[in-house]
Amino acid sequence: MSVAFTKEGDAEAFAADLPDRPISQHPNLVTPQGLAMIEDEFAAARAAYAAAQAAGGVADDRTAMARATRDLRYWSARRSTAQLVERDEGRTSVQFGDAVTFDREDGRTQTFRIVGEDEADPAKGSVSYVSPLARALMGKGVGDTATVAGGEVEIVAIG
Repeated sequence: MSVAFTKEGDAEAFAADLPDRPISQHPNLVTPQGLAMIEDEFAAARAAYAAAQAAGGVADDRTAMARATRDLRYWSARRSTAQLVERDEGRTSVQFGDAVTFDREDGRTQTFRIVGEDEADPAKGSVSYVSPLARALMGKGVGDTATVAGGEVEIVAIG
């Protein structure tokens, strides 16, 4: 039976043609920690690519090679477009890189750090600077209010 009619052949073809990871149209702003994370991911992608080549390359494991190639392209692009943004210590309003604590109308207090897109992980307390939350808070000061998700929040600390 021809490989064209087996699921293995289909899986190999799919693996070899993994779509590229989407790259945002927004500027690639990064904190110092975000830049270090991108460097680490780039190094890991290079190592995965080298390991896939050493393991026999495309002929033996098309999935590993395709994934490694895709990730290497992504992190290489993110590394080359990264724009390091340092905090302006003289500013008292919310800016890129800040951790912002705010009170919600329902009594909850939350803190999120505003970071670059690759660095953002809301479950760990960081949001992208292009997120609606970050955009609502940027430029505000302690005591200011902002509308977030249809409700009011009051900024109580910036750090």
